[in-house]
Amino acid sequence: MRWQQGRKSRNIEDRRGSAPRGGGAVVGRSGPKLGGLMTIGIVIAGLIFGFNPMKLIGIANSVGGITSGSGSLTGPSSGGVQYDPSARTDDQAGQFVAAVLGYTEDTWNQIFKGYGATYQPPQLVMFEGSVRSRCGTQSSAAGPFYCPGDKKVYIDTAFFRELQNMGAAGDFAMAYVIGHEVAHHVQNLEGTSMKVQRQQRQVSKIDSNRLSVLTELQADCYAGVWAHHTQKRTKFLEEGDLEEGLNAAAQIGDDVLLKKAGHTPHESMYTHGSSAQRQQWFTEGLRNGRIENCNTFRQAGVRLQ
Repeated sequence: MRWQQGRKSRNIEDRRGSAPRGGGAVVGRSGPKLGGLMTIGIVIAGLIFGFNPMKLIGIANSVGGITSGSGSLTGPSSGGVQYDPSARTDDQAGQFVAAVLGYTEDTWNQIFKGYGATYQPPQLVMFEGSVRSRCGTQSSAAGPFYCPGDKKVYIDTAFFRELQNMGAAGDFAMAYVIGHEVAHHVQNLEGTSMKVQRQQRQVSKIDSNRLSVLTELQADCYAGVWAHHTQKRTKFLEEGDLEEGLNAAAQIGDDVLLKKAGHTPHESMYTHGSSAQRQQWFTEGLRNGRIENCNTFRQAGVRLQ
């Protein structure tokens, strides 16, 4: 992936503390590996999906709601400093995030203009350890997430070094994850997130999980739409990148995660969709680049109120 050629966004808040960060790694085809920061079951469940991984270990209390940051607002988030990519050229992780975020901003701005609308980009917060947002305080185990309450994407950059240990190596695999979280912001701008959360409060746990699945699959499709248009505009993808993205979509399927956590997968437990579903919708967006083709709710016969 030719991420170095991209315009680097400054719409980033850095809360990673005062420790030197020049050694931060970006996952590539031959990137460095670290030992697990936690048990593999917790890592797989939490770091990619954006929910409390202990809920997967205790599957009886399976996750409900929109995992991109639904929940009560808990006050203002803690501030950081604005990230300046030009001043941190030794910070590979930050440089990567800034480049991918820049790609999302430019592409979604173009897409929104095509519909006569104005894109309002999210702010991205880089953190380490734990972070406070308008959706509550999250630890690194929660993984990358989007909070609609403050319209921010949150990511612990240590996640870059863990991703390949989960079987989803590659820089475009990481870019896909960022693209997925930004897609939740697009859903928020469209009003979809609010409709889903409102409807989830009125239905059963199983139906709530189903709405969560449809929301996540639409975000996968939107991530594909973003990649489609960015490739047309910049030719930023290299040989093998699409395979990395599709592999990442497969590795974070609910069925795969449940099996790795020692559980028998069942559709009623899903909150994000199976590997096949995630690959299907990511591919749908990649193939045609049309957000109209990403209406997972309509295809499932669900009408959002």
